[in-house]
Amino acid sequence: MSTDRKQQRLNEAISEIAERISSRFKENQKLHQSFINCFESTAKTTTKFLEEDEVFVFTGDIAAMWLRDSSAQVVHYLPFLKEYDILEEFVRGLIKRQMKYILIDPYANAFNETANGNCWEVDITETNPWNWERKYEVDSLCYPVWLLHEYYERTGNREIFTPEVKRAFEEIIRLWTKEQNHETQSDYSFVRLNCPPSDTLTREGKGEPTAYTGMTWSGFRPSDDACRYGYLIPANMFAVVVLGYMENYLREIYEDTELAEQAAKLKESIEEGIRQYGIVETGEYGKVYAYETDGLGNYNLMDDANVPSLLSIPWLKYREKEDSVYENTRRFILSRNNPYYYEGTAAKGIGSPHTPDQYIWHIALTMEGLTAAKQEDKLRILNTLLATDADKMVMHEGFCCNEPKLYTREWFAWANSLFALFVMSLYEGQNY
Repeated sequence: MSTDRKQQRLNEAISEIAERISSRFKENQKLHQSFINCFESTAKTTTKFLEEDEVFVFTGDIAAMWLRDSSAQVVHYLPFLKEYDILEEFVRGLIKRQMKYILIDPYANAFNETANGNCWEVDITETNPWNWERKYEVDSLCYPVWLLHEYYERTGNREIFTPEVKRAFEEIIRLWTKEQNHETQSDYSFVRLNCPPSDTLTREGKGEPTAYTGMTWSGFRPSDDACRYGYLIPANMFAVVVLGYMENYLREIYEDTELAEQAAKLKESIEEGIRQYGIVETGEYGKVYAYETDGLGNYNLMDDANVPSLLSIPWLKYREKEDSVYENTRRFILSRNNPYYYEGTAAKGIGSPHTPDQYIWHIALTMEGLTAAKQEDKLRILNTLLATDADKMVMHEGFCCNEPKLYTREWFAWANSLFALFVMSLYEGQNY
């Protein structure tokens, strides 16, 4: 089947699902059309079927594929993999392309469709023509494994476990183990010239000093902003989750006990590092998870809109909503004590240093809804999302909490996908 025909079949399937779900709330025209627009966004505006059964999912307004974004952009399609063969083929092709990229350069966060040398900036780092950007982010390696797990859970198709997937597992485990000792063992560095401090690493590209904690080091956050301190707690939590997946698949699918034990050992080491270094006692909130630490006694108490975040801990399946430290942390990050929590006349929620002051992110609002315990809070957040789209009927990156017509990125595929997933969770009664 030609790539054009595959795209046509995908578009037809996506439209059919969108119409079927949205018919349940057709009386609410804003919600109805917003859901259709957001549900269809990834398939119809950011997807390209390639030869060799691979799929390229670019981030939207940038013609490059992020390992993180491309995974998150298909999250709302996962419940329908068994119902539509073309969706199963689509996600399988995306995973295949992601594993290829990891084996090309596990330190890169974003890639070109071909080895054309295009890039965001000519940075001082070891690079190759496939790399669009080489900001090392732990979550960039978590997301493809997470997506593979979600795919397999829904399809049971063992064909996904190719030799390339195992090699990618090996590469991830090797890199995360090395980056436990970033100061002494890592050769990664990143310098960008003539840019804001958030776009480059200090100390000639090595980042701020760290001590060994058992956690694995990250240069940048899921926002692509530089970490203030090298141990990014939410990313390490996500690593714990996906290391559990890798350990299981290495034992059960690949029958490689030695590598499975390496994954298990690394998982426990990171988990212990979070327990020892990632929890801070506060007077007002009790024990909370820090956002970052360095193992030298410094902590960054905040949360960022981008996922993995502290807010997203239950959605990542690291801890349950009822976990006492998470409950304390949630109260903290949804308060003005979080320096990136904003309350305005139009909305309240979490933003990011990646966007202007007082700008709330639709991703953060959606994640707040997906992790909320009460239905009334979920509905309140849904109404806020619909009221802050500047009448575009799609989601933005960030918007001003006092004037939603001021926003960044007219449409943002990752935010659209999470919004569609949130609406599905409300109207289908499923815990996505």
